[in-house]
Amino acid sequence: MLRSFLLLLASLSSLLPESSTNASEPDLPNIVLLMGDDHGWDETGYNRHPHLITPNLDEMAATGLKMNRFYSAHPSCSPTRGSVLTGRHPNRYGTFSPGRSFRPEEITIAQLLKEQGYLCGHFGKWHVGPVKASSPTNPGNMGFDHWLSHDNFFELNPVLSKNGGPPKEFAGESSEIIVHAANRFIARAKRLGKPFFVVIWFGSPHEPYSGLPEDLALYDDIPEKYNHKTFRLTSNETGRPTTRPLGDILRERFAEITAMDRSIGTLREFLKKKALRDNTLLWYCGDNGTPGDGIVTSPLRGHKGQMYDGGIRVPGVIEWPAVIRRQVTSDVNAVTSDILPTLCEITGTALPNRPLDGISLKGLFDSTLTQRPSPIFFWQFNSKADQQNQPWIARPHQIGTTPLVKMMGDIYTRNFVNHKHPNIVESDYSGSRVILLQDYKLVVTGNGDAQKRELFKVPQDIAEEHNLATQNPDVVQSMAKSLRNWQESVLKSLTGADYK
Repeated sequence: MLRSFLLLLASLSSLLPESSTNASEPDLPNIVLLMGDDHGWDETGYNRHPHLITPNLDEMAATGLKMNRFYSAHPSCSPTRGSVLTGRHPNRYGTFSPGRSFRPEEITIAQLLKEQGYLCGHFGKWHVGPVKASSPTNPGNMGFDHWLSHDNFFELNPVLSKNGGPPKEFAGESSEIIVHAANRFIARAKRLGKPFFVVIWFGSPHEPYSGLPEDLALYDDIPEKYNHKTFRLTSNETGRPTTRPLGDILRERFAEITAMDRSIGTLREFLKKKALRDNTLLWYCGDNGTPGDGIVTSPLRGHKGQMYDGGIRVPGVIEWPAVIRRQVTSDVNAVTSDILPTLCEITGTALPNRPLDGISLKGLFDSTLTQRPSPIFFWQFNSKADQQNQPWIARPHQIGTTPLVKMMGDIYTRNFVNHKHPNIVESDYSGSRVILLQDYKLVVTGNGDAQKRELFKVPQDIAEEHNLATQNPDVVQSMAKSLRNWQESVLKSLTGADYK
């Protein structure tokens, strides 16, 4: 009789919905990607910056996953943003530098998550194409349900486009404005009972700088420390280059970073208030290393635009209380191209059927991933030598609309280009390039007889001062071969082969 009763229970349980029999399985996580603009690795309190006040990033690093060796895919902004969206190196689709759009044929993480039932929103800097309604690469056409965005960067009182509409000025501090808009979107997703995927790409701390009086006051001692130097940057008054005392510049830059950090705190508190924080993954990083004005306090070599760590190493922290229940510190090499594969794994989403350059970092959450199984490659394409200039996207669709303080040539906005590249020639392999494999980093510049190779042992040589290439010819040769093979794959993608 007992056996018959157990069989009856088993048959009844098979009729229950799957969610009832698997109650311990968590819901799909909410996801928020945060990115600072020109925010380099050392510019946080948790990385021991001598001046900066960043309590929210510090708390995320103290309670979540702190990635000590996190890199941007490129030493400039548009290419790195493309890598976040696609999981692919930006040279695969012609986003060689700022002002180069990506291609509408790319598959983005927003498109993938939307198919999984996520409500997707973008807020802030876009910079991989115009945000206007007619652009084939605007956030809406690349998977986002809602966007309040700018073609490029922005300062106080930003002018933003909502869902591709006419640009409108929003009064106030820019980081606060886009976070408040994101919070309203999150509240809507909660009302609809849908998981949300939110991308918040700040305009800070990109120059030209400006800050609220209360944030500037935190750094009143900075001018005296650094005003014996000067630096050339954009004027807020004219949009043209000007030379100013470095201390005054740093005071404003640091104020922007602190304001951005405060807005991250606003977001975290909002998630807590809405009972969403526990199962929301927050991922913060920079889009490239620190520019020349801010690098003065960094122990790293180089700056934005260069392939040394000062140009590509950025803050990287993940907070997800439901999964990362205590601080985890990782020294595994990681890169912005890893974001898409990681999010795909944790949401059970199939990867795009095309070459990817990132890997899933899910194993970092519980420290089961202790060594990266494949190299990270970096490459600044030598677009000056590129003679293949037939547009991939018609020019009218590439004209920006959201105004800038900074003049781009003779206009106060950003226009974009992306070119077809059907033929691969030897000069395509030039440009500064890097392979990062475990503790070794090989930096290659030039081609042929003019080629220069530098091999550094990182992280021991944090300033990249000691070139070990001569002492390790076999290591250099092996890494250079891997780098060349990877470039061949990238150039094949550049021709458009992945879309066929």
